[in-house]
Amino acid sequence: MQFSEIIGHNDTKRALIRAVQTNHLAHAQLFDGPPGSANLALALAFATYVNCEDRKEGADGLGDSCGRCASCLKMQKLVHPDLSVIFPVAGSKVTSETLMPDFRKFVLEHPYRVLDEWLAAVSIKQGNIPVEEARELVGRLSLKAYEGAYKIVLIWCAENLHTATANALLKLLEEPPAQTLFLLVTNQADKLLITILSRTQRVAVQAFTDDEVATHLRQHLNLPEKRARQLAYLADGNLSEAIRLSEEEPEKTEGESGSDRHSWFAEWMRLCYRQDLITLVKQADLFDAMGKEKQRGLLDYSLNLCRDLFLWKHGVNELLRLPDEERTFVENFGKVLTPEHLESMVGQLNEAVFHIERNVRAKMVMMDLSLSFSSLIRNGK
Repeated sequence: MQFSEIIGHNDTKRALIRAVQTNHLAHAQLFDGPPGSANLALALAFATYVNCEDRKEGADGLGDSCGRCASCLKMQKLVHPDLSVIFPVAGSKVTSETLMPDFRKFVLEHPYRVLDEWLAAVSIKQGNIPVEEARELVGRLSLKAYEGAYKIVLIWCAENLHTATANALLKLLEEPPAQTLFLLVTNQADKLLITILSRTQRVAVQAFTDDEVATHLRQHLNLPEKRARQLAYLADGNLSEAIRLSEEEPEKTEGESGSDRHSWFAEWMRLCYRQDLITLVKQADLFDAMGKEKQRGLLDYSLNLCRDLFLWKHGVNELLRLPDEERTFVENFGKVLTPEHLESMVGQLNEAVFHIERNVRAKMVMMDLSLSFSSLIRNGK
């Protein structure tokens, strides 16, 4: 992984590169970012840059690894002998080394993956990092670096460290072996021990912007502009979610080939406004026939749009992330709603998501929402 492969985050890249160039490297760094962010990608690019044999200097402080030396080529395949990678596994007897071939394949597809995807890929219900990992790590770090200037320990999803593992790791962080870098990657830094947080230098990684997500989808997946922007809006800065959504077929409803989530939501609101109960029942039947993931996706989109409606009603237009079509809908539909209506709708949608996840009949959930929204929109109740 090279810095140039990661879209955006130029300030973070400059800070990491400057630390290496000025020899002010913290021995333990915490790449802290939301799910689907560039925290793992930046950690991998940083690890590659640190041991690169022919680092390149670029404009505005944006240097990079060469991508051609023996160290870079091995890092590209995650097979560098001075790199130790630790990640959540199942139980206390399995270690990361056992599942490393699976993890390499998983990350090399794209480095923006999230924990749920990893657990699904290796058929694990719940993952943790057992204390055995720390014991093996002590043995590996007692040896000198094979090839690079630094031995590098990368811990992905560090928030899943077992308490005993975290305590054992704490000893290593307090007395780190010479020429060793610890790179912890997390989506939930608040779950880490305070003592670990205090011994690491935090690298704050922001979520991707909608423009960055759309650009990545166009450049790497060859998606058309409109589709890329729709997915960027749905993903809300989570690049892993955007990539997953791009693999789905566009949402379709009966008689509307290629209609997307916005068309579905807009039609739903029109039916509620007209109180067209016969068509609303048919829509509930179609919703009931969808898979749970599609049902959840439609409800999540509805929540996002209600959020933007709420922002528009309060005049905070600069915070709206809407594509043009959705913005026009918000400006028109928002005229018949009050902030109190929107608060009620958001609460009911959250409750609907809760029920769908617990296998309540989707048709009942949908009809309950439709009847409630119809009354709310027309009567203000």
